[in-house]
Amino acid sequence: MIKGHGGNIFDLARQLNCPVHEIIDMSSNLNPLGPPPGLCGYLADQIDTITALPEVDALKVRLIMAESLGLEPECILAASGTTQFIYALPRILGLRKALILGPTYADYADACKLNECSYFMLLSTATNNFQPDLDQLAAMADQTAAVFICNPNNPTGSHIPVDMLVRLCQTTPNTLFIIDESYLPFHSRGNAESIIPHNLPNVIVLHSFSKIYRIPGLRIGFLIAPRGIIELFSPYLLPWSVNSLACAAVDYLAFHPREIEGFVQATREYIQSERNWFGERFKGASHIRLFPGQGPFIMARLAAGMTAESVCGELARHKILIRNCANFEGLTQQDIRFSFKIHEQNQMLAQKLIDLPVKGSEWHE
Repeated sequence: MIKGHGGNIFDLARQLNCPVHEIIDMSSNLNPLGPPPGLCGYLADQIDTITALPEVDALKVRLIMAESLGLEPECILAASGTTQFIYALPRILGLRKALILGPTYADYADACKLNECSYFMLLSTATNNFQPDLDQLAAMADQTAAVFICNPNNPTGSHIPVDMLVRLCQTTPNTLFIIDESYLPFHSRGNAESIIPHNLPNVIVLHSFSKIYRIPGLRIGFLIAPRGIIELFSPYLLPWSVNSLACAAVDYLAFHPREIEGFVQATREYIQSERNWFGERFKGASHIRLFPGQGPFIMARLAAGMTAESVCGELARHKILIRNCANFEGLTQQDIRFSFKIHEQNQMLAQKLIDLPVKGSEWHE
């Protein structure tokens, strides 16, 4: 398991000898406006459901998702978070060679390592704001069994438009594409950018509730794929893989569509507003470059002579936790990522970043 995921608020609270709630966690990519109004109260009323087993196959949850996505329930699997699927995919599909589009979430590579699947990476760079070279991607994809793509990507925030992604998958039909859409609900165009409605035979989609609804502790994630791929999972499916409160959350979200759609739209508008605000705030700053993106976070590169470790350490003294990106393959000791919080906390972070002592020259690629 990778050491260095975001959200390690408990370690920092122990180091500072303070309560966990005093830590401003800007390292974990969750909706700053969530959870949706009413959800936590509903779950509190459903607490007695934990006294009985949930559905053994999470059928109701899959039926709800199928209706929502316009698919057959036989094309959907549910589990305790998409991480379970990420680690199961190389084993169940018998993958021996995979391509990972990076820099990206380390669990794709860790899953390959754990299951003795060799992998190689196509690394995008700061030169093009971490947008991948799709011609190079297509050429490399044709030489491997599967490709992992996080879209929008964590931690860079870059996004491949759906029409380009569909064309890539269609022109490489013998390669399986595993598309992680965990951050797509934050995209300004939302569902219009999902590859799910295109029903491609060589595409698996990972879909998460954790980020957009801010319920990572409930652990609920989905895998969407053609029936033939889903059938490969049947011998490996675990009973009771979605807990009772997670099932209740899916119920609530499905049966309050107007409120939830309004919540998601408000989230998108807030994220865009705060992203624009950060851009204006750092305009002209020579010691930090902000990269454009579509997630609920911003990745930034510090000037030469500054390090992510020292900046993260300085912020930690003020009980602010951001992500040191140095352990992402393809990133550097100068790369950091911070997620959006309420505006006052965003202002606090921005000011502390602007006030950092600059010991080196301007940033470089």
